[in-house]
Amino acid sequence: MLWKLLVCFALLSQALSAPLKDLRRKARVKVLLISFDGFRWDYDQDVDTPNLDAMAREGVKAKYATPPYLTITSPSHFTLLTGKYIENHGVIHNMWFNTTTGQKLPYYSTQFVNEWWDSGSLPIWVTAQRQGLKAGSVHFPGTAATYQGEKVGISEVEPRFYNYSNETVWREKIDMVMDWFTQQDLDFVTLYFGEPDLAGHKHGPDSQKRRDMVSQVDRTVGYLRSQAQQHGLENRLNLVITADHGMSTVLRKPAVKEIVLSQIPGFSFQDIKFHLVDYGPTGFLLPKDGQLEKVYNALKNGHPNLHVYKKEELPARLRYANNPRVLPIVMFADPGYVINGYFTVQNNKGEHGFDNEAMDMKTIFRAIGPDFKKNLIVDPIETVEVYALMCELLGIKSEPNDGSIERTRHMLNTQGNKESETYSLESQVFIGLVSLACFLFLTGVVFIVHTARRRRKESKRSKEIIHDGREAKEAATSF
Repeated sequence: MLWKLLVCFALLSQALSAPLKDLRRKARVKVLLISFDGFRWDYDQDVDTPNLDAMAREGVKAKYATPPYLTITSPSHFTLLTGKYIENHGVIHNMWFNTTTGQKLPYYSTQFVNEWWDSGSLPIWVTAQRQGLKAGSVHFPGTAATYQGEKVGISEVEPRFYNYSNETVWREKIDMVMDWFTQQDLDFVTLYFGEPDLAGHKHGPDSQKRRDMVSQVDRTVGYLRSQAQQHGLENRLNLVITADHGMSTVLRKPAVKEIVLSQIPGFSFQDIKFHLVDYGPTGFLLPKDGQLEKVYNALKNGHPNLHVYKKEELPARLRYANNPRVLPIVMFADPGYVINGYFTVQNNKGEHGFDNEAMDMKTIFRAIGPDFKKNLIVDPIETVEVYALMCELLGIKSEPNDGSIERTRHMLNTQGNKESETYSLESQVFIGLVSLACFLFLTGVVFIVHTARRRRKESKRSKEIIHDGREAKEAATSF
């Protein structure tokens, strides 16, 4: 009898706990991380941006945010996802390469090379999923890869030759994310937009085309917030907007002497086994055996705006060199200059990839939601800190990382939130009813068990009395 009651109790507990878990999930504040690629820290200063301005008034704005070096798309985004500097997470470039075969893959193809991304660091999607949360991603660099056998739960990877600039498509992606939050109950989503990076590259950071694109970004922020409100997420969604890097105007001859490696006296590509140049202001060289010193000495004073380092001598502040994927010679140019190999082939009017101390490489940080303070402008931050902040918002334990929540905690209303600080009145009532039901059930079980035992004892005693009476009667008769 007792075991049946215990089974019933277990089933009842399970039935009652399921709605409670649902209530907790619904009460948890969600997080949306958005990256607008190439949004320089000051892009809102020469364009009317009412929606970004409203975010600043109603939330938190950093004066600017410093990305990691190398200031290019994939490495910087993976820092956002892992909280690690590039030398520690290993995604050192937009391009996968093999120095033995000489093979190189462009940005898009590299998105699908698992070993390039999965080199020991877990992105926050996987960490969140392993702790019971549901995550999704739209076009964010790193989305297509698998990490220790696991991918982000729900995702969309853009097709090859995707139009990153279509405002209508942007709104469609926002609508999709809102459905993910409300219909599929995701807790965390990353959303990537490829602008204003493309406009900055093609037309330059000081162009009207770039300013027009910033206006489009601002309209998109307004649309996002209105959709969040319509979906009932206004008070249940923490929104973080940042980017991977800024943008700098490229200088051209005859105004300046451009950097062309083949024109530097004493340098020859015949001494190079593998190179990765013609990619903005950065370059990597693997000299042939015995040629390292010759190549280094030829290049180190080869151009006044070219900085050449042996890997081990790269400034430690860059947090870049301490990774086996980094080649023996690392080069970067001053802002405004790009590194050409055999001849001038780069025609962009704007570039990034420069030293992350350069102001043109700084980007934005905005945050708004129930867990953020209002109308708060904070000192500059590093984007490496965003990961720990998101882990705090989601209530998950972070992987080892290079950031610290203590550097962003002052942005938050509380010391920790993660599920709504208090449940709704309905959930509190439900919890009370569950507790009462469990108490009554246990009381009933105890009463039934006690009654059953008492009856068994009384029945046994009655049988003993009857048995004793029969024995006495039989004894008297025989006597």
